[in-house]
Amino acid sequence: MRNPTEIVIENGETQPRYLPLDIGPSRKRTKRRLIPKLLRVAGRIPFADDLAAAWYAAIDPATPRKAKAVLFAALGYFVMPADMVPDVVAGLGFTDDATVLATALSIVGTQIRDRHRVQARRLLGLPDPVQDDESEAA
Repeated sequence: MRNPTEIVIENGETQPRYLPLDIGPSRKRTKRRLIPKLLRVAGRIPFADDLAAAWYAAIDPATPRKAKAVLFAALGYFVMPADMVPDVVAGLGFTDDATVLATALSIVGTQIRDRHRVQARRLLGLPDPVQDDESEAA
């Protein structure tokens, strides 16, 4: 890739197509809506800490732009008012959000660092993970 603000589309043509990658609008919309919604529903969704960690990874300047684009897309889906399955449906409301987040994490999950997870747990008021003495010695 020539420029970190471009994404390469290879669709069988002789030359790949370079498209501009503008994550600005997704970042603004997600920033305005994600944290309030996350804090409102955190007790009802088991993936709240992954969602918050994805947010911190997406806003981290060290995260590559392609990874940011994937994370902002998944986070944007979470805050989008029109879901495939409405969030108010008991038991099923957040399954589509969890699926989108899991897919994004399978693609760019290596970009979510321990510092992002610590920030996420602090945002949600969860204790920091307990570390084994054996893993610290290793």
